[in-house]
Amino acid sequence: MTYLDIQLLLTALVSVLVLVALIVSRIKMHPLLALLVVSLGVGFATGMEPESIVKHLINGAGKTLGAVGIVIALGAMLGKILADAGITEQIAEAILRHASDRMIPWAMTLVAFIVGIPMFFEVGLVVMLPLIFSVARKLESHARFKGSAYVYVGVPVISALAAMHGMVPPHPGPLTAIATLKTSVGPTMLYGFLAAIPAMILGGSLYGAFISPRMSTRPDQALLDQFTVAEKAGSGQRPGVGVGVLAALLPAILMLVHAVAEMALPKGSPILHVASFLGNPLVAMLLGVLFAIVALVVARGGDAEKLRDALGKSLKPIASIIMIIAGGGAFQQMLTSAKVGDAIVHLTQQFAFPPLILGWLIAMLLSVSTGSATVGIVGAAGLLAPLAGADPSLNLPLLALSIGCGSLFFNYANHAGFWMVKESFGMTMGEAMGEATKTISVVQSIVAVVGLIMVLIFNAAIPVH
Repeated sequence: MTYLDIQLLLTALVSVLVLVALIVSRIKMHPLLALLVVSLGVGFATGMEPESIVKHLINGAGKTLGAVGIVIALGAMLGKILADAGITEQIAEAILRHASDRMIPWAMTLVAFIVGIPMFFEVGLVVMLPLIFSVARKLESHARFKGSAYVYVGVPVISALAAMHGMVPPHPGPLTAIATLKTSVGPTMLYGFLAAIPAMILGGSLYGAFISPRMSTRPDQALLDQFTVAEKAGSGQRPGVGVGVLAALLPAILMLVHAVAEMALPKGSPILHVASFLGNPLVAMLLGVLFAIVALVVARGGDAEKLRDALGKSLKPIASIIMIIAGGGAFQQMLTSAKVGDAIVHLTQQFAFPPLILGWLIAMLLSVSTGSATVGIVGAAGLLAPLAGADPSLNLPLLALSIGCGSLFFNYANHAGFWMVKESFGMTMGEAMGEATKTISVVQSIVAVVGLIMVLIFNAAIPVH
C-alpha cells in the first residue's frame, strides 16, 4: 500500500463520519444538503479539479435518478392506484386473516422472495411498500402488539429482497460475476437459492421479531395515507382482487419473463430483444401503471381528472426520498471516481486468504467504501478472474456467489438503498446504531455473513469435478 492509498481510505472513512455528524448533530442538516457538501469535500480532499468535481456530482445524481428515481415515481403512482381501488387493503386483510401475528413475517418473506426473483432491491421495495404499510397499519392496531409493526413487517421484506438481489441470477451482480469468472448460470442460481433461504430467515423473520419490540419506527403520515387509505367505494365498484394482484405483480412478471428469456434464448434472438425491452425496470413499471389505470380505474368508470390529480399528489410524499437518493448517488460516484476502490484492492493484496473468503472480503470492502455493490462485484471478480482460470480445484459458481454475498454487507450512508429505506420508513440516523442502521445495515450484514457461511459449507460438502 502507498501513502495515497492510506489517504484515500481515510478520506472515505472521514467523509462518512462527517456526513452522519451533519445530519444527526445540532446542525440537523437536510440529508440532501449534507450528501452534496460531503461529496464536494471528498472531491477537494482527493485533489480533483473543480470542473471534474461538478461533473462527477451531476453524473452520479443523474445516473441514480435515471435508474432509480423514475422507477420510484412510477411505483408511487402504482401504489396510489392500488390503494385507492382497495386492492392493497384486500391483500393485507387476506394475509392477516390467514396468518397469525407470528406467521406474518414468514408470509411477507415468501411474497418478497417471489417478487425479488426478477426485481432489483429498490424496485422490489417500491412494489412492496403499499403491502408492508397496509399490513403493518392493521397489525399496529392490535393492542397486544408491542414495538414497531412497520419494522416487524418490513425487515423480512428487506432481507428477502437483498438476498435475492445479491445471490441469485438474473440480477446484474451475480450475472456480472458469472460472466467475469466464466462459470455457469445454472449451478450459481441453485447455490444462490439454497444460500438465500437461511439468510432470509435469520436476517428477516427472526431478526425482525427480535428488533421490532425495541423500535418505534413509523413512516411519515402522508406517505402512509397514500399507500393504505382506500376510497370509500361500494362493494359493486370494488374490482376483483385477482385483477388487482395482476396489476401489482405485472412489472415482476415482465422482468421474470426477461430473466427466463435471457437464460434460455441465444443473444441474437428477436424474442429476447422484445423481452429485454419489456422487462426493463422502467418499461415494466410504466406498463404496470398503465394496466392498473385501465383495469382498476377506466374499466370502473373512474374520473380521468380525479385520477390525474391523485397521481400528481402521489409524487409529493416521495419527492424528498428521490432527491436524497440522488444525493446518495452523487456521493457514491465521488468516492468511486476518487479511486477509493483501487486503494481497497491494494489493501487486500497485502493478505493471504482462501479464494472464496478473499472474493467475499474484496467485494465487501469495495461495496462499503464506494457505496456500490456493482463496483464491489466487478472489482472482486476482475481481481480473481486469473486465479479462477488457473485453479481447477476452485468451485467457480461458489466463488461467484461468495462475491455477490460480500457486496451486500453493511449497506450504509453512501448507498442509495440505505436512504430509500430510511426515508420510506421515517427512520432516524445516528452515529452508531440509529434506526436505519439497525434495520437495513444490520439486515444486509446478516444476509451477507450467512451467505458466506453457506458458501463454505457447500464447498466442504460438494467436490469439484
